[in-house]
Amino acid sequence: MLEKEQVLLIFYFISILLLVFVFGLIFLYAFIKRKNKLLLEKFEANKRFEIELSTAQIEIQEQTLKNISWELHDNVGQLLSVINMQLNLIANKIPSEFQTQIEETKQLVASTVKEVRNISKTLNSDMVLKNGLLKSLNLELERFKRLNFLNVTSTIEGDIVDIKASDEIIIFRILQEFLSNVIRHAKAENLFVHLNFKYDVLEIEIKDDGIGFDMSQVETSNGMQTMKSRSELLNASFTISSLVSSGTSLFIKYPYKHEW
Repeated sequence: MLEKEQVLLIFYFISILLLVFVFGLIFLYAFIKRKNKLLLEKFEANKRFEIELSTAQIEIQEQTLKNISWELHDNVGQLLSVINMQLNLIANKIPSEFQTQIEETKQLVASTVKEVRNISKTLNSDMVLKNGLLKSLNLELERFKRLNFLNVTSTIEGDIVDIKASDEIIIFRILQEFLSNVIRHAKAENLFVHLNFKYDVLEIEIKDDGIGFDMSQVETSNGMQTMKSRSELLNASFTISSLVSSGTSLFIKYPYKHEW
């Protein structure tokens, strides 16, 4: 009888230990799950904050570019037009031997007016919205050709896919930032642009044959961070690679936002 009671006592004791152990596991699981949920919520909150910050910065940049566009088109363009009118008046009052120089100056001013207005169009996001990505990019590349900045080779592969208009503006701004750096720093002679419209993504590759640069020296530059932030807003992959004396390349993989 005593042995039976001892066995029951041991059984009860083990059962209590098992229950305590199980409740301990349940409590630990709930604690870890709760902690992970809080960490995830914190991570998502930080991510939302970063996205909102990036969006706000981009909106400020876009408005600044739009203001510059208006200033170029309205004020600078008008001033250059007035200069051209003044030259027309002067042309009637100076000796004939200076007429050739006056005519050349008038043509130069007229070309400058046209160029200023073309630049204002590429800076204005409303024009990008109207023209779309391909036409806006083509206008930019044509300007490089016209001003003899670069020899440009551009190709398009695949069936062109309609892209969300707001995304087109962001993509164009990324490309414009890269192209601006090519003009200012690369000392390149040739530029190669390739767009590949695949079934689910648009792949964009731009390469130059310039002097290149040390990647470790510019990874935290404002231009690089701006391009990266804009790519993240699109959920697009973004890569820039460069080697000193071996040129620079940009590669973007943008996933379409299909409306199903």
